[in-house]
Amino acid sequence: MHILYMLLIGLVVGALAKFVMPGRDPGGIIITILIGIAGSMLAGFIGREMNWYHHGQPAGFIASIGGALLLLLVYRLVVRART
Repeated sequence: MHILYMLLIGLVVGALAKFVMPGRDPGGIIITILIGIAGSMLAGFIGREMNWYHHGQPAGFIASIGGALLLLLVYRLVVRART
């Protein structure tokens, strides 16, 4: 059940990040989910290091979108550099 919840949140967060930062991206729904999940994890890690969250506490929804936006930007820069 936890994995299904992570996938669903990852899809929503990744889709919102792509909505906020539109443009052509290689990759489809799988990349969107992965960017959303990784963005949420990144936001949680940064939040715990900044003492915004306690150990084991997940990142907030807005922070997760911010993490996904950061990863989407890095992803676009890496893909653009390859082509």
